[in-house]
Amino acid sequence: MFETAELGQKVTREAFDAVAASLRSELLTLQQRLRSADFPVLIVFAGVDGAGKSESVNLINEWLDPHWIATCAYDAPSQEEQERPHFWRFWRDLPAKGQIGLFLSGWYSHPILSRVYGNSSEREFDYRLERIKQFERTLTDDGALILKFWMHLDKRAQKKRLKALEADPLQAWRVNKNDWRNWKNYDKFVEAAERAIARTDDGRSRWTIVEGQDARFRSLTVLNALKEALTLHLAEREAPKRKTRPTVLQKLPEIAHRTVLDKLDLTQTVDPATQDQEWREARAELAIEARKMRERGISCLLLFEGWDAAGKGGAIRRITASLDARSWQVVPVAAPTDEERAHHYLWRFWRHLPRAGRFVIFDRSWYGRVLVERVEGFASTDEWLRAYAEINDFEEQLLHHGMALGKFWLHISPEEQFRRFKQREEIAYKQWKLTDEDWRNRAKWDDYSLAVHDMVEKTSTLQAPWTLVEGNDKNFARLKILRSVTGFLRQRLAQS
Repeated sequence: MFETAELGQKVTREAFDAVAASLRSELLTLQQRLRSADFPVLIVFAGVDGAGKSESVNLINEWLDPHWIATCAYDAPSQEEQERPHFWRFWRDLPAKGQIGLFLSGWYSHPILSRVYGNSSEREFDYRLERIKQFERTLTDDGALILKFWMHLDKRAQKKRLKALEADPLQAWRVNKNDWRNWKNYDKFVEAAERAIARTDDGRSRWTIVEGQDARFRSLTVLNALKEALTLHLAEREAPKRKTRPTVLQKLPEIAHRTVLDKLDLTQTVDPATQDQEWREARAELAIEARKMRERGISCLLLFEGWDAAGKGGAIRRITASLDARSWQVVPVAAPTDEERAHHYLWRFWRHLPRAGRFVIFDRSWYGRVLVERVEGFASTDEWLRAYAEINDFEEQLLHHGMALGKFWLHISPEEQFRRFKQREEIAYKQWKLTDEDWRNRAKWDDYSLAVHDMVEKTSTLQAPWTLVEGNDKNFARLKILRSVTGFLRQRLAQS
């Protein structure tokens, strides 16, 4: 694989200077076009030590306008980063649409080094590569341009390069014992790199192997690849999009019209004679299990979806009343801000993931992509259809990290919703909860019911099941939710 980057290719100063001015001008023009485009650019630099990764990053910052470039370099994860899933810090640093992100020692560094030094099996290595592939696919499906450069030197050239850096008083700091340790394991390093490149190179996020021995040849290779990729991607994204007919979900015979919500028994209530006792017991049990979660450093994420006026807010308040106020945060999810719209729709949820031993509760969540955005047409058919797989992958990462995850849909009947709407109109401190949009949404009850049915079918997994809550009786719903939360906390504690 790397033979093509071990040819000793060089570019003379005269040849470089002859094209540098025009190439830089073209790149700056492309960057200005990019600023108004609907996609970000991610440039990943990986490769052998001393092959020019940092120099390439510095050159891009020098040639282009650095105001619209973010450079991200990663060391060993901090305590805060270790308390969250591995990709949290990469999602946090993703560039907004119209901007460029340069990534050094990014998501390829740890898997390759772990494989080289025997800290992961081949199976674990392949799992991590598949996780990377899914991460990149999620971004490219949303329009991102990803360029990946493997900066290469053969073993003899790398040794020469490291010695030259050590001999330069201004550069000696860049070489440390880990660089020489990696050099001694050069063959293992290259073997792991070949596997990583082969398994993560596809038409949407391609690798370019760059011979790093000659600085000018290396620079032209990287800059020309960036120019060509930006030119092509801008042309594709700026081209008039052919309008396609929206997908029409054909209605089947009436017997097939039933949804998973139809089987819920909304007549269920709590016995008034035992209600207070059941409530005290449920709160106490939740408080005990939550305290154990904090002591063991296990984080918990709860999300609530449901009909307008179904009782999400009331249920959340009953949960937080049983928790230490220092250990939880409620995240209300509304229409995305301009900053959030400039990123992948999952970005704003990654940012709020809890630290170890803490709770984060989402009042509405990433499922908006397959609910309101689907029904109201805010997401294209292609976007919400692929969101099911993206959501399952996201939640799998949370669970793989060791988080507890609870998902609740609160269901009420249309008649009960109407009654609660009218009640909100009459009670002064509840009037703010009722909007014109709430009334409009009632007209799309069947569409939302079908969207919920599909959501449960495609995202209720054994590891992350949905809990459907019968909500016509608020006390019944709140007790069921508290007991469900306590139940899956106990299950998670039993696994630790």
